[in-house]
Amino acid sequence: MTTWSSSQTVKTWLNQLENHSDLKQELQGLIDRNDESALNDRFYKNLSFGTGGLRGKISVGTNRMNIYTVRKASQGLANWLKSQDLPQKIAIAYDSRIKSDVFAREAALVFAANGIEAWIYPTLMPTPSLSFAVRALECGAGICITASHNPAEYNGYKVYGPDGCQITTEIAGAILNHIEVLDIFDDIKQASDQATQRIHTIPKSITDAYLDHVYQERLEKTAPYPDLNIVYSPLNGAGKTCVLSILDRAGYKNIHMVDEQADPDGHFPTCPYPNPEMKEAMTLSLTLAKDKAADLVLATDPDSDRVGVGVRDKQGDYQLLTGNQVGVLLLNYICRRRNELKTMPEAPIAVKTIVTSRMAEAIASAHDVRVINVLTGFKFIGEKIGILEKINQAKRYIFGFEESCGYLSGSYVRDKDAINAVLLITDMAAYYKAQGNNLLEVLENLYETYGYYLASLDSYTFEGQEGAKHMADLMQNFRDKRPEKIASVAVKESKDYLMDQLGSDPNSHENTTEKALAYIPKADVLCWTLEDDSTITLRPSGTEPKLKVYISVRGKNKADAQSKLQAFRSYFSKLSDF
Repeated sequence: MTTWSSSQTVKTWLNQLENHSDLKQELQGLIDRNDESALNDRFYKNLSFGTGGLRGKISVGTNRMNIYTVRKASQGLANWLKSQDLPQKIAIAYDSRIKSDVFAREAALVFAANGIEAWIYPTLMPTPSLSFAVRALECGAGICITASHNPAEYNGYKVYGPDGCQITTEIAGAILNHIEVLDIFDDIKQASDQATQRIHTIPKSITDAYLDHVYQERLEKTAPYPDLNIVYSPLNGAGKTCVLSILDRAGYKNIHMVDEQADPDGHFPTCPYPNPEMKEAMTLSLTLAKDKAADLVLATDPDSDRVGVGVRDKQGDYQLLTGNQVGVLLLNYICRRRNELKTMPEAPIAVKTIVTSRMAEAIASAHDVRVINVLTGFKFIGEKIGILEKINQAKRYIFGFEESCGYLSGSYVRDKDAINAVLLITDMAAYYKAQGNNLLEVLENLYETYGYYLASLDSYTFEGQEGAKHMADLMQNFRDKRPEKIASVAVKESKDYLMDQLGSDPNSHENTTEKALAYIPKADVLCWTLEDDSTITLRPSGTEPKLKVYISVRGKNKADAQSKLQAFRSYFSKLSDF
């Protein structure tokens, strides 16, 4: 029987790795140990390419992030771009992760070899700056080398279209078709000395313009409380320079950095899972905050498109706010301040994902703001901004957010932006501080006004080939046998986003703006609305081997909401039995 250690695929890779001793040594070691399980996991499939591009562990093999899979993806992207009537230019950014700079350079070389101009940032930069550069440089596409908040052993390859949004499902499929026909070694063009002349450095003026646009989105003319005491951590990622620059420009000087996490380090030694949604990643920030009696704690993830927030209460303790809580606070602040300043546009629009708190809709309704719901992924928020921009109504968009700590208040980029969010959150905290309130008190007032909303996200991991099949089977079972009750509460409405069409495709010739704004593309997502108006959403992650369960409830008070939430979470806990 043929084993992976004796397969032709593994032999081919071993023969091609002469100049890359780390990968060759790893592969030879697996063969010598006859580690069939590890070899199978690295080679049983190609690393998945979708709307999030690539994401995987840094290692040898077709199912891993390495220079070969990066080159193959880049060749496929180049072939797709050359088949389109788009500018033959690609912008490139990267973060602090292991080999991010190497992968960025390898991608640039492939693009250059294919006659495509490659514009690359000279140093690590936040992901939203890539979205900005794509449009500012009038590129046909863009890539950012990052794995966002994944553990240190991961890296990724995000792909952006000419609109500055991450690519759609249709474009991802078209690019994948170009990738799949390539031999990972023989079909990749290599850049000559002449071709490298097509590689250019993105000038400082682009970075300056990006930060100017961030600053222009603030609602305060000056810092409402300039002595606001702030602790900030970039979590060893790409946010430090831009965050400190924008806060300084806004008039905030009382900032304490978490020294252990201040400088770029892809090993993330003090926070192995650098996700600002998780308390473990915020531990050092909270410790420093307590020592400095800080008013506000901020932490940006490695590619600086998301931000975590902590707030000091009246007793001097600190509470971390969820993405939903920060989102509704910001939405309320933006609506309030725009009405106070008389800058609210006509027919204003806010956009959120279907798994984000419905409290946003209650707040928006009170301010006569329309809420549009989209699938999970900020690119879908960006697409709605693009639709408004095409009809010269981009100013109607006042805010967009998702429960995973992603926020954006302007149309200058098409992705969530932690630099923009940091400035908004700081101004918001300073605005309320000047009135003698903190964000926790403001949040409690919102609960008293609109009801006590709570939400949870539970992720169930299914590793490897067998796990992926089991996860697919679970989704199919829920799809085939739609539940009539969940935790004894009757299901009022079932929605299968793979089958139920909403709105019409923005590219349709028969389309109207309203239909385009309402459009939600097909996706492997199930959503149930219950009789008590709770909502539960199931979806497989697009970047990790996880099935995610999002639950949102509204209670008469905190205890009532917690009781409802726990009942629903217990119902789905059986998914962990695999």
